[in-house]
Amino acid sequence: MDKYAVFGNPIKHSKSPAIHKQFAVSLGEQIDYRAILAPIDSFEKTVSAFFEQGGIGANVTMPFKEQAFAMADELTPLAKIVGAVNTLKKREDGSLLGDNTDGVGFVNDLLANKVALTNKRILIIGAGGAARGVILPLLEHNPSEIIIVNRTAQKAQDLALLFAEYGKVSGYGFDDLPVSDYSLIVNSTSSSMNNELPALDKKHLTRCDVAYDMFYSLENTVFMNWVAQHNTNTKLLDGSGMLVGQAAQAFFVWRNKMPAILPVVKALKQGSLK
Repeated sequence: MDKYAVFGNPIKHSKSPAIHKQFAVSLGEQIDYRAILAPIDSFEKTVSAFFEQGGIGANVTMPFKEQAFAMADELTPLAKIVGAVNTLKKREDGSLLGDNTDGVGFVNDLLANKVALTNKRILIIGAGGAARGVILPLLEHNPSEIIIVNRTAQKAQDLALLFAEYGKVSGYGFDDLPVSDYSLIVNSTSSSMNNELPALDKKHLTRCDVAYDMFYSLENTVFMNWVAQHNTNTKLLDGSGMLVGQAAQAFFVWRNKMPAILPVVKALKQGSLK
């Protein structure tokens, strides 16, 4: 069977083997996918050994995405602009293609949940790597504007400038963020991991159709609950769909077949994904 793996440290918690097993079953494919703990100081050596022993594709999780970026022989345009790689593919000539599927996975999850993007105003909270990874895939669906808000306004403005040639993107601090019709609000920060809220005022939620917290949780996050308190009509989504979506995009990169996202998200939420 074709051999795949996910590399990280720690890696024991990874849902990737169960997710890819479910993909393979749903599409009638046979693959061998496992989780491999890579020592902090020998990631490249561990991954190279896997490919030398017949591996043909790998996922990369924390803290190795930048090392995978450096290791790739060729990068997709998205991986180049994000500056990180979470998917490696061994090609017929032995070279490694580096891709970043996080942003495409995120957008595919939105589309699977019938979230409208075209001509919509999108607010992204946070200006770190998670935000950077989703802006270009969002712009490909022609929103009217993407607004980035961050504690440090300059960081938001710098990130907006990076994508200015691809569409209308602007950056603000929380104090000068315009009140507007934000159809989709995305929390890309790690605030929910610490059970904290980003510094967004409730006045920005008035026209929000969908609130998305990138943090993966089996229950509503503190951010999702806060949004629900102030706008009961808002659809709430968490990062479980992005987790499955980025894996589905990696599966497509490797095998040119796109798995369905929502059935696997449902199984993940129900705890039936083994």
